[in-house]
Amino acid sequence: MTASLLNTGILTEIAGQPIPDLARQFGTPAYIYDAATICRKIADLAAFEVVRYAQKACSNIAILDLMRRNGVLVDAVSAGEVGRALAAGYKPGQTAHPPEIVYTADIFDREALAIVVEHDIHVNCGSPDMIEQYGEALAKSRGRGRPGSLDGGRPGSPDSGRPGSVAGITLRVNPGFGHGHSQKVNTGGAQSKHGIWFEQLEECLERAARWNLTITGLHMHIGSGTDLTHLSEVCGAMERAAITIGSSIQSISAGGGLPVPYREGQQYIDIGAYHKLWDAARHRLANQFGHEISLELEPGRFLVAESGYLISEIRAIKTSGDNTFYLVDAGFNNLARPILYGAYHPMAVCPADGSAALRPVKNVVVGGPLCESGDIFTQEEGGFVASRSLPEAKVGDFLVIGVAGAYGYAMASNYNSKPLVAEVLIERGKANLVRRRQTLDDILRLESIPG
Repeated sequence: MTASLLNTGILTEIAGQPIPDLARQFGTPAYIYDAATICRKIADLAAFEVVRYAQKACSNIAILDLMRRNGVLVDAVSAGEVGRALAAGYKPGQTAHPPEIVYTADIFDREALAIVVEHDIHVNCGSPDMIEQYGEALAKSRGRGRPGSLDGGRPGSPDSGRPGSVAGITLRVNPGFGHGHSQKVNTGGAQSKHGIWFEQLEECLERAARWNLTITGLHMHIGSGTDLTHLSEVCGAMERAAITIGSSIQSISAGGGLPVPYREGQQYIDIGAYHKLWDAARHRLANQFGHEISLELEPGRFLVAESGYLISEIRAIKTSGDNTFYLVDAGFNNLARPILYGAYHPMAVCPADGSAALRPVKNVVVGGPLCESGDIFTQEEGGFVASRSLPEAKVGDFLVIGVAGAYGYAMASNYNSKPLVAEVLIERGKANLVRRRQTLDDILRLESIPG
């Protein structure tokens, strides 16, 4: 986040665009993304030969197009996300190595299974049942209905996972431990629904062999905000899993979870040290198997969080006991992370006239318009209301929530029949509307009264 926002609490522009002008042109609330920030974050990961964007963090097709233009591949966790990737220009199919689109999930719903078969999307299986379901669906699509009838090479052989193979799959493995800034984003260990339990890999080999599917890669993600200590454990677990599978392994994925600082004093992870750990694991496996192993990284939040700002207008200022409330026109229907995790986001005030003059600060609680006591942006995990030191403001001034590019709009809802807001991408000095504001007609279009 910008030093001015953290140090003074006043922010008057985003990527060179005056905030009052953005508010007048696109309305409030509105999400604003800075393309240059995303490009810088992509460049930070240049040491990794394959960067695959976890689009669930922010899936607007303009953001996906920006990723594609900068050489980033894409991960999809639903049929809808596969469709988004296609709409943004990513190519389907598995003839490219690595494939441009990978479907990663713990289940196939029927729509997702149909779309990955139709478009020949590479599958990263998070449950043993997915292997059976994918193998059967693939066989039926080729007019074969029994196990062992696919043309993918001998199961377990390196040749069957080479470019052009139609029967390679990846496994997402739960190594038996996890990590995360909140228990709700911890994706490893016995309490997590994610991934194939590490003790079931032999069973997965047998299931894959029945359908002539070759396990060509492994993916391991233990949670959001992982550190280097946990990472070294993950690397060891990845190596053990790969050795269990054998030399059919062509790639390993370090998953995502790279932390970004949301508050003063927090630090970035050492990307060089992060890459060094995974690169060493990759080379040990390459020596073990006698062929090269590709190393993928799957960041989501790291690439987009700091690019995003949620602009809101202060519509009321009131006191309740010792608390002063700034009530804004954005709510947890726009940004759910505070109510879900007690997540901290930096905030700033932009005067309505765009003035950068410093103002006295005061402790305030920032809340939204929803008919819900939890609609507070300054809260801690567990729902405890907290205050924030912010400049004195007036009704009509703007409150800007920063580091909001990840899991902001992507988790938005129509709660209280609030319309989804506009999204704006600033690129090369121009503010582009990349999603129009929803209307009440849009909300009601799918509803009907029985007659």
